[in-house]
Amino acid sequence: MVRFWRLLKYAKKYKGLLFLSGLSNVLTALFTVVSAPAIIPFLQILFGVQPPVLTTPTFSWTLDGLKNYTNFQLSSLIEQGGKETALIYVCVGIILIFFLKNLFRYLAAFFMSPVRNGMVRDIRQQLFEKVIDLDIGWFSERRKGDLMARVTTDVQEVEISIFNVLVTVFREPLVIIGSLIFLLYVSPQLTLFVFGLMLFTGIIIGGIGKTLKKKSAKVQERLGDLVAMLDENLAGLRVLKSFNAQQSQAEKFKRENDDYSNLLTRLLRRRDLSSPLSEFLGVSMVAILLWYGSALVFTGELTAETFLAFLFAFFNVSQPTKAFSNAFYNIQKGMAAVDRIDEILNENSAIQEIDKPEKINIFSEEIVFQKVSFAYANEERKAVNDVSLSIPKGKVIAMVGSSGSGKTTLIDLLLRFYDTTDGQILIDGINIKKLSLNNLRSLFGVVSQEPILFNDSIFNNITFGLPNCSQTDVEKAAQIANAHDFILSTENGYHTNIGDGGNKLSGGQRQRLTIARAILRNPPILILDEATSALDSASEKLVQDALEKIMQNRTTIIIAHRLSTIQHADEIVVLKDGEVIEKGNHQSLLDLAGEYRKFVQFQVV
Repeated sequence: MVRFWRLLKYAKKYKGLLFLSGLSNVLTALFTVVSAPAIIPFLQILFGVQPPVLTTPTFSWTLDGLKNYTNFQLSSLIEQGGKETALIYVCVGIILIFFLKNLFRYLAAFFMSPVRNGMVRDIRQQLFEKVIDLDIGWFSERRKGDLMARVTTDVQEVEISIFNVLVTVFREPLVIIGSLIFLLYVSPQLTLFVFGLMLFTGIIIGGIGKTLKKKSAKVQERLGDLVAMLDENLAGLRVLKSFNAQQSQAEKFKRENDDYSNLLTRLLRRRDLSSPLSEFLGVSMVAILLWYGSALVFTGELTAETFLAFLFAFFNVSQPTKAFSNAFYNIQKGMAAVDRIDEILNENSAIQEIDKPEKINIFSEEIVFQKVSFAYANEERKAVNDVSLSIPKGKVIAMVGSSGSGKTTLIDLLLRFYDTTDGQILIDGINIKKLSLNNLRSLFGVVSQEPILFNDSIFNNITFGLPNCSQTDVEKAAQIANAHDFILSTENGYHTNIGDGGNKLSGGQRQRLTIARAILRNPPILILDEATSALDSASEKLVQDALEKIMQNRTTIIIAHRLSTIQHADEIVVLKDGEVIEKGNHQSLLDLAGEYRKFVQFQVV
């Protein structure tokens, strides 16, 4: 339960509402406790055992003082108007007490609703911010569907299982304590007897509740697997259909779905056992209490009306106890989701910034890789091994090599998606680890092989990450990227929604939007990661023309498989197995008759 109390740290910003809800809970408990002794005068008048009190007693806020004063007022009413009039006043008083009790009960929930929903919103927001802040390497060992489940269904489970019972958790103990004080005042002997019965039932209920958390954790994990499988199949829908794999994937999903359903059924059966078990144990307690209490009445140790009031107060205890036990079940069930959320929130990014970073306002000299080496987690072979490289300002540098040669890894290290294992990377003589991530990445504009767009308008995709951009600036960027004409031909121009991942556009159109986005950013260093390799010839010509415009007077790093696009680069760097094996311009590398020449010959053939 330590984690449950830790969850309440999210309630700090709602202190005012919490105070009002807490005050309402206290008043609810007060009127609930008062409702039990309030029926004693009614029963005394009804049974004709109201002791006459004709002299005005001294008023005090003690139980005896209140009792004597109430008896005096009832005696006066009976004396003046008869028993019927006194009963009317008593009934009106009982109605008023129960009205106030339920009014404050509603107000407690009324003030708690924005607190509960706000806390859920804050957790979801913090979880999202944490996920997008974690380093790229962290995601390589995680399933995207499982992360989606934690941000959505696990947070929802916390809301349903924990925050929905917050009022119960804080109100019912007050009601139970107040009612127990009254029970002790009426009959300590009978109260201790009842307390023993409640302790016995509590042990039984608690034993069942302990298993809920374990089973809930398994249920949440299986749900994460289902979401991950759904995400994978939607992402690979074209391949799935092309290979006629619908049936096999449906059967695989069915197995996972059946396992999840069976596990959830066992969990729900155990949870649903709480209510009937609590009711059965409660009725058993009442039956035993009736037997024991009646014996006290028969021996004269307790009056009949007091015993009935005791029973009423006992129900004031038993109902909150039942509600509290159900809340306990829900909390146990929800704590499994809390554990899964905490697992993400407690993760630390492997990419850390120093406390007082340096700053580069203008890129003016060069990028230098000094004996850089890097190995991915759980891999012995180095993806990059002892690479030294200089990229002067204003030059076009191309990196070529077969798949797995380390080209993309070098770019990832430059952008600090990963940190070097050995060596260092310098920009204008400053180690990139001494720069803030925001400052470092603001120096670069990236156009990748697979254009990454969002389900939003064309305008918002171009201005992505750059607030307060004018329409004129966006149109200029689109014109340079050869995108302006096709944008105007869409339904709503720059405000046309392009669908999930830009699926309403062609590949060439999507790529030109990413180029426009890079142009608008106006970075001093441009990275082109195989930006034309997935395009047809017509689209490639338009994109290549746009790239040539953006590359003018700009430092450019090109990763390319199509060697025709890099022949005019100032320097071509050939990588193999994570090492630089050749460097030079196009003609000098051809004359070298090495690895680069083989690449050129393969593509010519």
